[in-house]
Amino acid sequence: MATAAEITSPEQLRDRTKAFANRIIRLYRALPSKAEAQVIGKQLLRAGTSVGANYRAACRGRSRPDFNSRLGIVVEEADETIYWLELLAENGIMPQRRLEGLLKEAHELTAIFTASLETSRSHT
Repeated sequence: MATAAEITSPEQLRDRTKAFANRIIRLYRALPSKAEAQVIGKQLLRAGTSVGANYRAACRGRSRPDFNSRLGIVVEEADETIYWLELLAENGIMPQRRLEGLLKEAHELTAIFTASLETSRSHT
């Protein structure tokens, strides 16, 4: 997988966020059937898969303010994904080692999109 510094094109970010969504889906399928795991899992599924969908919407923004607004949602969803992953680990629902790669990717995506948003806002 490419590092954050190597991701330069919207196409690469679309691919990366789609791969992230697929990993989230696989994690959700592996969750135990306990009620708390399913409640947290559904929140994780919603937030984690929406990162890519909202990024695609941002790329289709009609104006810079529209792009910035949609990219802000991407940042929020990526950060929320981190929250749900942390809850899974902290409550012993999934082993920390199983979540490390997803947490790392969620942090990297959050950083990439936060930097992109700051850059875009500085050009308005």
